[in-house]
Order: sequence, then structure tokens, then C-alpha cells
Amino acid sequence: MTKYQIFRFSCVALLWLALCIILLVRAERIDFMVLFAIVASGVVVFVPLYKKYVRNRKD
Repeated sequence: MTKYQIFRFSCVALLWLALCIILLVRAERIDFMVLFAIVASGVVVFVPLYKKYVRNRKD
């Protein structure tokens, strides 16, 4: 991965983390649905990035 790709990946990860923190802080209670939303959003965000940048490296 180039430095620019690492920077983009880091920005996406930090944005996702910030949104998860907002979700946890604003939730009335932390139950299964809140945790499921966090895990599902993590899968939706990070699996395509993993497939694009890590798994298909040709160097």
C-alpha cells in the first residue's frame, strides 16, 4: 500500500470510529441492536477495503 492509500484507509477508519462513538454516546441503552449496527457497519465498510487494498496486492 502506498502512503496515500494508508492515509485514505486511516481517514475512513477514523470516520467510522467517530460515528460509532456518537452512536454509543447517544444510545439510551446499549443492547444487541446497537452492537449489531456497529458490527454490520464495520463489515460493510472494511471488507471491501480489505479486498481492494490488502488481499489483491501484487508487490
